[in-house]
Amino acid sequence: MQSVETATLLAAGGDTELPPFSAAGIFTEIHLASLVALILLVSAALYGYGVYRLRARGDHWPLGRTIAFVAGGLGSIAAVTVTGVEAYDDTLLSVHMVQHMVLSMVGPIFLALGAPVTLALRTLHGKSRKTLLAVLHSRVVGVVTFPLVAFGLFIANPFVLYFTPLYRATLEHAWLHEFIHVHFIVTGCLFFWPLLGLDPLPNRWPYPGRALLMVLSVPFHTVLGLTIMQSKTLLAGDYYPDLHLSWVNPWSDQVTAGGILWAGGEIVSVIMLGVLVMQWIKQSEREARRVDRALDRAEAEEAAREAAAAAATKITNPPDAG
Repeated sequence: MQSVETATLLAAGGDTELPPFSAAGIFTEIHLASLVALILLVSAALYGYGVYRLRARGDHWPLGRTIAFVAGGLGSIAAVTVTGVEAYDDTLLSVHMVQHMVLSMVGPIFLALGAPVTLALRTLHGKSRKTLLAVLHSRVVGVVTFPLVAFGLFIANPFVLYFTPLYRATLEHAWLHEFIHVHFIVTGCLFFWPLLGLDPLPNRWPYPGRALLMVLSVPFHTVLGLTIMQSKTLLAGDYYPDLHLSWVNPWSDQVTAGGILWAGGEIVSVIMLGVLVMQWIKQSEREARRVDRALDRAEAEEAAREAAAAAATKITNPPDAG
């Protein structure tokens, strides 16, 4: 009930007012009792167990994937959900926007690069593996991971959240607040997994199509950020003014929040476009090597056939002895 409790205490004024947001507060206001924290712990344990199982039987799993999933993915999500960022995300819109960017973009990108589905497929056996494969090839997964569907969800969600009464409801109801956090992560994964992920997924587009979707996502963050910055009304109505924070102006904070969304969205999208291009180049190089190997095998087989034919000709038509 963090959101409701924070709003009640701050509205009361006096000594209950939160201190100004600072770097120190990120490390002192720890919040472990949440659904997201539980999901993070379970995910880290399952991923670690999968890596352990592979190595125990002598199989290799790239260290970079483990670092990407645990440190980059789970770590970045934890940094904005179990620290002081979470303590201030319902009192400062600018802090909430940082959290939004990490949960919907940064975390999902690193989770995708960690290839957890591939790890599970290599670890599981029998019925468990068949069940996972059945889920991956199900119609529901096929629909939600289709790039245009995932793109639509990823783009539309922030507009629906911030320009309807839903956003204020997330500030006043703890369960909805938690749900939105999970929702950010899921929609981010649905968008970035087919674009940047290494796992076998249905409906994976070729690299030019993926790059196009990544480029098309950039203007929407710009539009949303600028709209929030130039808005003549406060998001969530009088919620933030009613907190009576003496050390922040809700209007200035909203402008900052819009700027974070605008700049952050463009920076992350451009960086990820670069990652996508690098993957595209590496895939092209691998394909070129496969073609070269196939041509080498074909040439070797042709040379072997010619040698065999020449040998057969000599046997059939031996040279004159005299």
